[in-house]
Amino acid sequence: MKQEMRFAIRMLLKQPGFSLIAVLTLALGIGATSAVFSLIQGVLLTPPPYKKPQQLVLVPAGRTDGQKQENPRGWPAQQWMEWQKEAKSFEGIAAYGWQFNFLIRNEGSQSIQGMQVTKDYLRVTGLQPVLGRGFEEQDFATGPVKAILLGYEFWRRTFNGDPQILGKTVRISRWDVPPTVIGVMPPGVRFLPSPGAAKEPNYNVNALVEFWSPAEPDPKYIKDPYWNLVARLSDRATQQQGQGELTVLAAREARSEKQFEGFAPQLQSLTEEMNQDGRRILVPLLGAAALVLLIGCGNAAALLLVRGLQRQQEYAVRNAMGMGRIALLRQVVTESLLLALLGGAFGVGLAFGVVKLFKLIAGHAIPRLEDVTTGWVVLVWGLSAAVAASVLAGVFPALWAFRLQPMEVLKNAGPKGTAGLGERRLLRGVTMAQTALTLALLVGAGLLIRTMINIARVPSGYNTGHILTMSVTEVRGYSEWASFHRHALERVASIPGVQYAAFAWGVPLTGNNWPATLEIEGQPPATKESEKTALPLRAVTEDYFKLMGLGMLGGREFRSSDEGKALNVAIVNRAFADRYFPHGDMIGRKFWLDGRDKPGTEIIGEVSNGRMDDLTQQASPEIYLSLWQATAFSKHLVIRTTADPRAVLVAVERELRAVDPTAAIEDPKTLEQIRDDSLASRTFAMQLLVGFSVVGSMLTLIGIYGVLSLSVASRRRELAIRSAVGAEQKDIRNLILGEGFRLIAGGVLAGVALAIVLSRVLRTFLFDVQPGDPITLIVVAVLFVGVALMACWVPVRRAAKVDPLEALRYE
Repeated sequence: MKQEMRFAIRMLLKQPGFSLIAVLTLALGIGATSAVFSLIQGVLLTPPPYKKPQQLVLVPAGRTDGQKQENPRGWPAQQWMEWQKEAKSFEGIAAYGWQFNFLIRNEGSQSIQGMQVTKDYLRVTGLQPVLGRGFEEQDFATGPVKAILLGYEFWRRTFNGDPQILGKTVRISRWDVPPTVIGVMPPGVRFLPSPGAAKEPNYNVNALVEFWSPAEPDPKYIKDPYWNLVARLSDRATQQQGQGELTVLAAREARSEKQFEGFAPQLQSLTEEMNQDGRRILVPLLGAAALVLLIGCGNAAALLLVRGLQRQQEYAVRNAMGMGRIALLRQVVTESLLLALLGGAFGVGLAFGVVKLFKLIAGHAIPRLEDVTTGWVVLVWGLSAAVAASVLAGVFPALWAFRLQPMEVLKNAGPKGTAGLGERRLLRGVTMAQTALTLALLVGAGLLIRTMINIARVPSGYNTGHILTMSVTEVRGYSEWASFHRHALERVASIPGVQYAAFAWGVPLTGNNWPATLEIEGQPPATKESEKTALPLRAVTEDYFKLMGLGMLGGREFRSSDEGKALNVAIVNRAFADRYFPHGDMIGRKFWLDGRDKPGTEIIGEVSNGRMDDLTQQASPEIYLSLWQATAFSKHLVIRTTADPRAVLVAVERELRAVDPTAAIEDPKTLEQIRDDSLASRTFAMQLLVGFSVVGSMLTLIGIYGVLSLSVASRRRELAIRSAVGAEQKDIRNLILGEGFRLIAGGVLAGVALAIVLSRVLRTFLFDVQPGDPITLIVVAVLFVGVALMACWVPVRRAAKVDPLEALRYE
């Protein structure tokens, strides 16, 4: 083996140009797949830090009639507490909730996200503090929260990892008593999904938990469905068994309590749910990277086969001198493996850089991206990909060398080795396969480009230019709420360059709104909870609609006098009016959030539609409340300016600090940035597919060029004879160009069929275009054929210049 390796090294050094092209070709494919796999390993394959996470399940609620549930619903404590006692398929069931607050500091408060957890949470998840102790029975006593656990990363970031934090108190907004820190949890613990809180401004299920607080069900609200559940299956129980048992228990409870009717548990694997968003984008991208690797392997195989043809006399002489076929096969395979290993080494180095590029451009497109590392996983994957590449790239040259007939080669030897009809057919087949794979990549990229163009053309219904947003929260207490917000609006509106300023809970494209169930005047009363109308609520101050460019279609706008003591009022959009009041008699009607026996909210106006949650979705019915009446805790300050909105940021922060130095001011963004963030996954997928397509196209064009060049070299005598008997240069050019066109057309036709099949995995990313869109297929195919024919031009010109006397001299 050492001898074969030394000889392989000498041969690669003897032809540095060939070696460099082959290594770089494989490196591109291996680097692409290694980079995407490192994302998959960090996001999808790294298990969460729970004990035996495969046994953990989430228990969301679904409607028993199979209808879509517009607003997520939790579970009443009365139900899950009974499940804890009677369900035999589970080791334990725990309840939890998402919470959001602010750590109060004199220099300005900072937002913190945490979890409220019941007594069994730590036991069910298997989490144990790395410092201090966990929650104990006395921590769940009624009254204000007295103890909290800190997240590891939050502890390191905010308290510099000080172990003396144990036993100290911290000031948290809306908590009358400063809680005592009793422990620090292990690193890497992220939130469990809380669907009911998903529309909150600061909710981020992929974030690291910053603190935990103990929670105990209040007997007064034991039937209110706001708890989320996580459960651990027993060792011998399956998810289906647990599902069946809880379904029976929930149905029995619904028969005795009308309020529980219409809902049933729907168990979900915790790891499957946590990986859902990442899998949606990363699996298609891994497929695209694998296509690039296959294209690279095809190119390397073609290069090795061409080099083998050039060395066929050498192989024949070696065989004639006693070198066996197995030894010759081993030598060719060793050269292929060495090339692949070099390509793998360069590919791994490339992967390190590509992963850094992914982190730079991905933004919010990939969840838990900070967990992605480029360590031993990339090295192992690169080595594995290199071995696979050596097999794919070296199998054809090795088999060709194994089947070599030395006497025939020596008998027909000329000045250099040429390719016979069989070898040319094999190379054409490889190149057609490369063309098909490249076209599939190009079609995918084309579909995503068309998607982004279609989204850019969609009228959102509101302005996005010259608008600045930031999260602003008054943390001192409810008594200061109204005064702070009124003074803040006055001071910000007086800044030069500011046209309008307003506070809003539910800024477009942030995903924020209040999911609410309500009853509407004129609609039949709901007989059970699951039949109530579910709609998103937003809350804004006066001038918001003018600021956003949303036109008033009827009634009046909010006023500063629409506050707590006045009649509750609301403004609805056109979609609401069309669905619930198609005859136009809407102004003055009411809806009820807490039942018809409570005071209702009067509709005072109608505003135009806007695509508030998703630019790819039609406007849906929405309700706007007066923020002075809704008194949202955390909300956005929205500012419209005459010039670049970022120019007033410093002045805005200064005016807000002048009103209250402890106010929390976070996450300043323009509305255009928010729009870009809402499209991050589509943009990232498009950028990667375009990049992969460019690389694949370059490799394929090199392959087409190489096949035609070899064809011209192998047919020099034929072309010379054609010239000698009267064929003109244009006839020779048309002959070779026709061969190239048939090669390209065959690959394109196969690629169109392959693209129709593979592009279906992009369905969730597409908007207003279908996976098999004929326009995209035709445009991509025509453009690729045009570019590929240009790659044929040099071999065609070379063929036309064949000298008949020079070519026939060796006959």
